[in-house]
Amino acid sequence: MSIAPAAARGTASGPADPHARLAWLDALRGIGALAVVAEHMLPWYLPSARPYWFSLGVFGIFVFFLVSGYIIPASLERHGDVRAFWLSRLFRLYPLYLAVSVLVLAMAWWVPVRQAVPRDGGSVAGHATMLLDVVGVGGLADTMWTLSYEMVFYLLVTALFLVRLHDRSALLSVLFAAVGVVTGVVMGRALFEGPWVAYVSCAVFAAGLACVIGGRFRKAAAILLGVMALALLVLNSRVPWLGAAIVALMFAGTAIHRWERGQGSLWPVALTAALVAISPFWAIQSGWWWVRPGVWVTTIVLSAAVFAGGMALRGRRVPRVLTWLGLISYSLYLVHHPVLKYVSTVAGDLRAAPLPLQLAMTALVTALIVAVSALTYRWVERPMQELGRRVSRRWATAR
Repeated sequence: MSIAPAAARGTASGPADPHARLAWLDALRGIGALAVVAEHMLPWYLPSARPYWFSLGVFGIFVFFLVSGYIIPASLERHGDVRAFWLSRLFRLYPLYLAVSVLVLAMAWWVPVRQAVPRDGGSVAGHATMLLDVVGVGGLADTMWTLSYEMVFYLLVTALFLVRLHDRSALLSVLFAAVGVVTGVVMGRALFEGPWVAYVSCAVFAAGLACVIGGRFRKAAAILLGVMALALLVLNSRVPWLGAAIVALMFAGTAIHRWERGQGSLWPVALTAALVAISPFWAIQSGWWWVRPGVWVTTIVLSAAVFAGGMALRGRRVPRVLTWLGLISYSLYLVHHPVLKYVSTVAGDLRAAPLPLQLAMTALVTALIVAVSALTYRWVERPMQELGRRVSRRWATAR
């Protein structure tokens, strides 16, 4: 979702090229983005093609999270610069996020904002931190909820890095997976309610991040942010077991990276996968079709297989189209849902339309989503990423 592009030029050109070595990650991000788009498109445009033996959306999200876990901590550890890390994350995530939020609000006169979005100041505070799903705030775009767990992961990784516990990712993956199993059994909903959760977390987030980036009281601020993120994750995730399971998968991605470098084994990853696989089966809040044992386990196996396949083929040439889709995957992820809603408002309900019309509209809308995403990447994402790099370099030079 939010990983910086690994291969800016698209295909692998040889093992000596660092872009080529990471092109497989872009390809996985492209696959994950397409899966999420298909999950939201097929039920309304081509329902006969929607699979029910696994969940396209959960598959795409899990692939994204495994990629995030694999590359984000490694990037922080490689550069060792917490300030540069957070500046790159902020300039990477927020510009498009804010642009999509403004678009949704500006078009609310035509397509109303989702009912899940509170009409109060807490909604503003929740969106400001991206901690939406752990502070009880629905996102302006339906897909924004996953960014909550990406942000929780960043806060945890930063705190672990500064207290020198960042190399415990394998153990952490198992612990979070176990927490997912337990919270599913004992908790049916978030513990805290009301806009005050979003207000307090926003204040702590803003003050803490200012210290982390500015340098004063950096370690104390990072620890405070990490503790807050952990508390919100365990006690206040909208679906208690799912939040912990997601973070477990992200730390499993980090453990895979360490294993690849000869710094650990794979058995904690296997144990994490097994715990995540069983986490919803006795959970109080587990009534969705995609957490039925056969569907849920199949989805996890497919996510793991695709990630493993990407790793196995990482020395080979990657199709240019997949790496390009990975390049624009954050735009695809955030832009597609509003576009689908606007097109559906104009085209009407196509679920009972003739198959040729459904196929034509599916192709048309897919092309439109890809085109809009390419434009937002070109004119929103890429310029702001470049600005972030310039700001980071000037800050480093000035200091």
